[in-house]
Amino acid sequence: MTRQKVKLAYISDVTARKSTYKKRKKGIIKKVSELTILCGIPACAIIASPFEAKPEIWPDPEGAKQVIQRYLDASVIDESKNVNQESFLMQKIAKAQEQLKKLRQENQEKEKILSMFKYMQGEEDLPTDVQELKQLNKLIENSMKETKNKMDELNCESM
Repeated sequence: MTRQKVKLAYISDVTARKSTYKKRKKGIIKKVSELTILCGIPACAIIASPFEAKPEIWPDPEGAKQVIQRYLDASVIDESKNVNQESFLMQKIAKAQEQLKKLRQENQEKEKILSMFKYMQGEEDLPTDVQELKQLNKLIENSMKETKNKMDELNCESM
């Protein structure tokens, strides 16, 4: 038979709450014990109760101190590796913005090259703006230089 789902709510009856606490505490300690045995890791449990004056410490107070100290020491060592979430996100945003800027520039250059070919084939009229004509002239000169360099490389290879 399967167990019924437990309704998570405050238990108002003191004796029922106390007995449930004892059962759950025993289960938690068993699970922590199994975790340390099966995985070979140091672990501890500190359970404070309104029914008992002292908290229950598993495996013992000295063992719990060792686990807590190991955790505190590790967090100090790892602190240099940790990055503030805000600064991490700001770095990511800056990197993405820089990448977007580069992609926009590449896109503009490709659009200009496409326009240049359309002008050469007579599909579009030449721009009337002086600035655009200067950019087109610069683009044509760069394309001619690249073509000349490639031709020189091919001529050198064929000889």
